[in-house]
Amino acid sequence: MALPRLLVRALHRAAPAAAPAAPDFNSFVTRTNTCGELRAAHVGQKVTLYGWVQYQRQGLFLVLRDFQGLTQVIIPQDEAHSHVKELLSNAPLESVLRVTGTVSPRPQGQENPKMPTGDIEVKAETAEILNSCKKLPFEIKDFIKKSEALRMQYRYLDLRSSRLQWALRLRSRVVMRMREYLCNLHGFVDVETPTLFKRTPGGAKEFLVPSREAGKFYSLPQSPQQFKQLLMVGGLDRYFQVARCYRDEGSRPDRQPEFTQIDIEMSFVDQAGIQRLIEGLLQHSWPEERGSIVTPFPSMTYEEALAEYGTDKPDTRFGMKIVDISDVLRGSNIHFVQNALSYPHGSIKAICIPQGVRYLTNKDLGSLKESAKSQFNQEIMEIICRPDGSLKSLLTKFLSEKEQSELIQALNMQEGDVVLLAAGEHKQVCSALGALRLLSANLLEAAGLALRDPTAFHFLWVVDFPLFLPKAENPTELESAHHPFTAPHPSDVSLLYSDPTKVRSQHYDLVLNGNEVGGGSIRIHSAEQQRFVLEKVLKEDSEVLSHLIEALEFGAPPHGGIALGLDRLISLIVDAPSIRDVIAFPKSFRGRDLMGNAPDYVTPEELEPYHIQVSWPLEEKEAKKN
Repeated sequence: MALPRLLVRALHRAAPAAAPAAPDFNSFVTRTNTCGELRAAHVGQKVTLYGWVQYQRQGLFLVLRDFQGLTQVIIPQDEAHSHVKELLSNAPLESVLRVTGTVSPRPQGQENPKMPTGDIEVKAETAEILNSCKKLPFEIKDFIKKSEALRMQYRYLDLRSSRLQWALRLRSRVVMRMREYLCNLHGFVDVETPTLFKRTPGGAKEFLVPSREAGKFYSLPQSPQQFKQLLMVGGLDRYFQVARCYRDEGSRPDRQPEFTQIDIEMSFVDQAGIQRLIEGLLQHSWPEERGSIVTPFPSMTYEEALAEYGTDKPDTRFGMKIVDISDVLRGSNIHFVQNALSYPHGSIKAICIPQGVRYLTNKDLGSLKESAKSQFNQEIMEIICRPDGSLKSLLTKFLSEKEQSELIQALNMQEGDVVLLAAGEHKQVCSALGALRLLSANLLEAAGLALRDPTAFHFLWVVDFPLFLPKAENPTELESAHHPFTAPHPSDVSLLYSDPTKVRSQHYDLVLNGNEVGGGSIRIHSAEQQRFVLEKVLKEDSEVLSHLIEALEFGAPPHGGIALGLDRLISLIVDAPSIRDVIAFPKSFRGRDLMGNAPDYVTPEELEPYHIQVSWPLEEKEAKKN
């Protein structure tokens, strides 16, 4: 089918890009200026401002605040403006005002260089309280400590803080620049996909939504995965969406039951193409105030990441890498070392904590050992490098001087360093030491050692993941490491049918400062291969995905994609402790909306059309009565 002539012209038109005009914040409204834009150049102008009362001092002046900043308003003291004085002097904090007055320079010596508007003040002539504020549950100031529960209960007040205002506006700018890059520069099509769908196998738990058909439920998709693949089958070629996604799992600092991702899919692309696209996207949309990012991003395999950092999302801002010292200790007479090395995949590994003697207490070292024991069932041995260069450890009496010297050299130990050593199965040892590496970094920084630059942004691609992993609850069965639509590595396709545990995938993750901010893969586009993976390897009922498998039989192109976790990415850019600090209306740690009290009860009458009855626990019956 030929494309319409106008569409062809539009696709090939390349108009020169004009410099973006500064936004007009005063269009369509009755104010003349915002509270953050007045400068010395405005002196003598009559202005009308709208905002909230942030501060008022003894009936002499007040500070008016809006989304853009602060302006000092002088309260008139003359008899002719007594009504204005009374109104402004008695306006409760956080009341909404309209103030009209003249911009004047501040008296000499009273300028405030910390305020962008600190050279001027507005002498009020008329004023009106548009809405008075009752007693506040907390002060609207960033430096005032508030519990997170209280902030979320009164989220509409918390949103007035400069910190949240900045985060949400930066988020908006980043998303707009992403749209510009994808749609305007590279021809992606922004498509909304359904929110009501059906349950799919694998992955996180999905929220169920009842329907009026007895026993039948929709589910809220954890991602638009199937739809974006179907769009490629439909020939759309390049898809993009700022997608709302849902997972029915406990909230954590970096998780929410509903979240947003930048969802992307392309036809006729390989892994390198997706990586170049994302690097360009992030470079184009990166906020100027956070510095610049350098591309291409470095890359490492899953096995390298696990061996050197003990995790598939390494924080590469600091060293303390895991070092394999198996060969150094192989000839020793230490029983637990020889025992570990006698097993397949047995190894001896260690991390070296710089200046650990100075910065870590005995209590700290004890907590690190306890953490490894409780989380990974892994014993840890410590070695200390004394000022004279000798080693202090329970191990040293079993080691020759040559072995001790080789150990110091292998770990690049300096005086005052502390080494944590672990012996056992490769993956377990690496995982335990990887966790201790991060805990040690936290302890060192808490004690005053600058280890990770908070202004640095270290991106990293992690590639060549295994296609399948043993299930935690039943290691004899396999599950997808990413999802069941991920294609095997081209070099490992034959292993899919003979030894699927050894198959690498075409799955790639994007990591930023030790946090996964994106993940994607090249997809299976063969119906036969997709059916084999589902039925023979994963032991899933392929009938649930019959619509997708059938679509692959109708000339599906090779395709791949990625999703960036927008909430997590923005929280790292603005250095927020939680993704809840970059979402306008987040859920609590337990997945509740504390402001609107959701989820909430519904009556039996409301449930009846959905053929659902609830068996209420006794305490909830009483709660409903009350």
